[in-house]
Amino acid sequence: MSWNPDLDHSIPLGDGVDAIETVIVPRARDLGGFEVRRALPSTQRQMVGPFIFFDQMGPAEFLTGQGIDVRPHPHIGLATVTYLLKGRIHHRDSLGTDAWIDPGSVNLMLAGQGITHSERMDGPARQAPQSLFGLQTWLALPLDREDAPPAFTHVPEADLPLLQAEGKEVRLILGAAWGSKGADAPSEALYADATLAAGAVLPLPDTHEDRGVYVLQGDVTVGGITHHAGEMLVFRPGDRLGVKAGVQGARLMVLGGATMDGPRHIWWNFVASSKERIEAAKEAWRAGDWQHGRFQLPPGDAAEFIPAPDR
Repeated sequence: MSWNPDLDHSIPLGDGVDAIETVIVPRARDLGGFEVRRALPSTQRQMVGPFIFFDQMGPAEFLTGQGIDVRPHPHIGLATVTYLLKGRIHHRDSLGTDAWIDPGSVNLMLAGQGITHSERMDGPARQAPQSLFGLQTWLALPLDREDAPPAFTHVPEADLPLLQAEGKEVRLILGAAWGSKGADAPSEALYADATLAAGAVLPLPDTHEDRGVYVLQGDVTVGGITHHAGEMLVFRPGDRLGVKAGVQGARLMVLGGATMDGPRHIWWNFVASSKERIEAAKEAWRAGDWQHGRFQLPPGDAAEFIPAPDR
């Protein structure tokens, strides 16, 4: 699929306009030889559009017999989006889904009123060294979908639009932009993986109220200021602007969408519009009634689970 030439115009990058509203430097956490960088939520911004959680996983290398093992745990009020650049993750959930996430494909899990899932690098994959590099994000659900039934969608890489022109290659993951459309999201959202050659300029769509970019690799320049890998830039609404790659090129994740219909509460793996919803889910998980309760454990991975935190 080719780039939409009508939207690929020259966009000024001069110093006169301060287009960046916020710069977020993620918090790094070492999980035992495996680093996670969390950009959202932050003290500067809770959300960018519906994106309320943004984690960079790795890059990490695992020796033979090693890998991540995230035991079954619950979610409510959100949709998880898992996107890998390297490695494979085995996903199982309480709907009975048993799927592998491969680089370039997308797993979109709608928690709604409640779902349980696990994420592991297991099975034959552990018989050799493994790599992992990717992103996991959460989208807060709009009020009218907080209690929706849970659902799971896997979109293979081949089904996602790939836009190419003038040193730019963009895979559109979620939402509509640049004259094309990615996978459906539970609310208006934009999510894309962009690789830019040295000096290439990526025009950002001005049709979304909230827009940001996360620099995965390389450097970018906006308004005459250079930003480096590991920074999230959140832009002012409405400005027409472009992001220019540095001399080594750059890889970015573009994110955004409509602002949410009110603030959200976050506790552990739960997102909700009220504390009462959080408390109800908390008690349901602690009750552990996997047969008749609100939460069930994933078939094929029901021997263990992550207990709820004390606080």
